[in-house]
Amino acid sequence: MPLQCQQSPVLAGSAALAALGALLVYLGEPSGYGKYTGNPMPRDSRLPARAAWFLQELPSFVVPAGILVGQPHAFFGSPETVLLSLFCAHYFHRTFVYSFLTRGRPFPVVLLFKGFVFCMGNGLLQGYYLTYCAEYPTEWYTDVRFSLGIFLFILGMGINIHSDYILRHLRKPGEITYKIPQGGLFTYVSGANFLGEIIEWIGFALASWSLPALAFAFFSFCFLGLRAFHHHRFYLKIFEDYPKSRKALIPFIF
Repeated sequence: MPLQCQQSPVLAGSAALAALGALLVYLGEPSGYGKYTGNPMPRDSRLPARAAWFLQELPSFVVPAGILVGQPHAFFGSPETVLLSLFCAHYFHRTFVYSFLTRGRPFPVVLLFKGFVFCMGNGLLQGYYLTYCAEYPTEWYTDVRFSLGIFLFILGMGINIHSDYILRHLRKPGEITYKIPQGGLFTYVSGANFLGEIIEWIGFALASWSLPALAFAFFSFCFLGLRAFHHHRFYLKIFEDYPKSRKALIPFIF
């Protein structure tokens, strides 16, 4: 017997995502990893960055991918499948590519656990909604919301990957000094990688036209936008020659 859509958990999950994003902005503090790790932590309370990112991002790929492959063959080729496949593609890259290329600092285990829980919950929410609740008309592929959303998703993913590439090559292996990112959208903003991912999820929300995707886009804007703001403030503090025209997240505006 096929699983029926239950709207209550979808609404609750979407509301929780939006509320969490708003809470992060209200608190105003960046998540304590990377340059914001803070005081030195015991070695046994941290994991190498590559292992931590892999474990944290893994459920965002495995959960929706498991839902996707468990569907009957007739399900494949529908707008729901395309959208969920795009979600999985993003997290396939984050899990199996980005995590093995990153040169970040050791990651606090507590934050890893929180991130793991978040990624599992969000992966389940997006996968569940698109598989069991979403209903699109046959002409959805030609709808401007779908076309523009897919374009923005691909554009944002490209910006995100390119910006991560620039950041990885700022320093040679073993170097620990900070350097000013140059090139790409870093010409205009300090958080080019964050801007790319925000554009991705705005596109995903537009293409799927769903409450869970909108809530995730809002959360991403809050979480990544806050991080971009703190990155920008950090760069201005340590670099006297930091470009004055460069903004934190949105070119020429903020």
